[in-house]
Amino acid sequence: MAKSLTQPEIDAFKARLCEVAERRFAEGGVASVSMRQLAEELGCSPMTPYRYFRDKEDILAAVRAAAFDRFADAMENAGTGIEDPIERARASGRAYLDFAFSQPNAYRLMFDMSQPDDGRYPELQRAGERARRTMGAHLEMLAERGQIHGDPQVLSYVVWAAVHGLVVLHLAGKLPESPDFRTIHGEMMRLLVQGMRTPPAPAGDTP
Repeated sequence: MAKSLTQPEIDAFKARLCEVAERRFAEGGVASVSMRQLAEELGCSPMTPYRYFRDKEDILAAVRAAAFDRFADAMENAGTGIEDPIERARASGRAYLDFAFSQPNAYRLMFDMSQPDDGRYPELQRAGERARRTMGAHLEMLAERGQIHGDPQVLSYVVWAAVHGLVVLHLAGKLPESPDFRTIHGEMMRLLVQGMRTPPAPAGDTP
């Protein structure tokens, strides 16, 4: 009779499975990875992963949810103990870049175009929303203090889109050596901050 696993053993197996899946999905894409391949690398029966996940899309959703949680953890921890919202936002921004460049496989999978329907995966939906709220929290505080202008939620997406686009270009090797990433990032943030600090033009003044 097969030995029943304890809950810690089950959790450890699922974590290891997600770790292997993250690397293989990032290296070869979702279509190139099968449940059998994952089981072979883990040294278990091909049916074992099905005890805990419906299919590889279920595994991928779990991998992405875990990555979004680590991403949010990194940004939240970076701002811990910093009272000034501007300095907290800067620390969070540095944590964003550190995560993307230290865990590129996870970062690519988080934003892969072949995303599942989040509604089918509540944990993925929760983790993704948590990451978005973490990025927007500093802007909400700055807006409340009148230090920036505009809808903080809209601004959070604008900043996210800009930073994400630059990170993806860097990970894809599409940026030059000079000016380097830091120089381009610094100029981009200068323009974004300048824009957020500028009150919107009165209605009718826009050409």
